Amino acid sequence: MTTPRRVLPPTEGASAFFWTSGADGKLRLTRCASCRYVINPPTSYCPQCGSRDNEPQILAGTGTVYSFTVNYQQWDGTPEPYIVGIVELDDQRDLRLMTNIVEVDPGDVYIGMRVEVTFEDHRPVFLPLFRPVTS
Repeated sequence: MTTPRRVLPPTEGASAFFWTSGADGKLRLTRCASCRYVINPPTSYCPQCGSRDNEPQILAGTGTVYSFTVNYQQWDGTPEPYIVGIVELDDQRDLRLMTNIVEVDPGDVYIGMRVEVTFEDHRPVFLPLFRPVTS
């Protein structure tokens, strides 16, 4: 399968850690130290309680497919279809990431499918993608 071309995110600012911390296979997002709310997208304050005492923390890296679409358009030079999905993470209700669902045939993905994080290495950027849970 051909890997789609990627427009990589910036590695500066409040979300830099998110894009550069996947080398160890761990998904991280900012968590408020005051109320424990996971903040996505990363920012300098907690939208739940207003605290500025926030830091990146390791998450479980598992969730379920909340929604998805299969892209057949060859705009990126990739002839194979690929799955753009929204994954609801297990760490917090309504905590969702837009991502690609990989290592599954587009006809086999479904809403509610259990998935786990994997990373695509574009050093220094590690893109979090999700694949079906294997165990």
